[in-house]
Amino acid sequence: MLSILDQPVIWSPHANPGTVLVGEAPAFQPPLPRPIALDLPSQAEAEEGRYGAFGTDGSVPFLNMAGRTRAGSMAILLPLDDDLLGRIEAIQRFWQTLKARPVPRDTRMTPYQRQRFRLMMQAADGRAAGASYREIGIAIYGERRVLGEPWKTSPLRASVIALVRNASALIGGGYLGLLRHRRKP
Repeated sequence: MLSILDQPVIWSPHANPGTVLVGEAPAFQPPLPRPIALDLPSQAEAEEGRYGAFGTDGSVPFLNMAGRTRAGSMAILLPLDDDLLGRIEAIQRFWQTLKARPVPRDTRMTPYQRQRFRLMMQAADGRAAGASYREIGIAIYGERRVLGEPWKTSPLRASVIALVRNASALIGGGYLGLLRHRRKP
């Protein structure tokens, strides 16, 4: 039995638009010249099909709704919803992985957002361990910067409080927003 740290994380396509929906192609579609196998080790069975992930880091999740398809008869289902552009991007990453080409970076989080997310989790971990905001500030920004100015009026203090507050919101369910692109209406 795998530990919780070794278990694959599986998201439904509704929660994670980055999950590519794979099924059987229509009968009129000619078969692929070289069939593609989706028999991967990190798969899980569910009522809706078989979940799996491509890539060394499992960065390209998919749901094979047909279970095992006929050789060379695969198709991708693309729901026409508000997450369409994100789904198309996921399909591109899926295809690049299948073709053993370099996979484009997932753009749902910018490098800045990834860095801020890491700081939020560090701040939340510190707070959960009983650290004060000042102690968290020292861990994140360094002792010299934090002790170099009055803490009560320091912009670093406001930053640490915001990191903890935003991390708490993510932990409380806001993390689901990380699975979607932020698009202007």
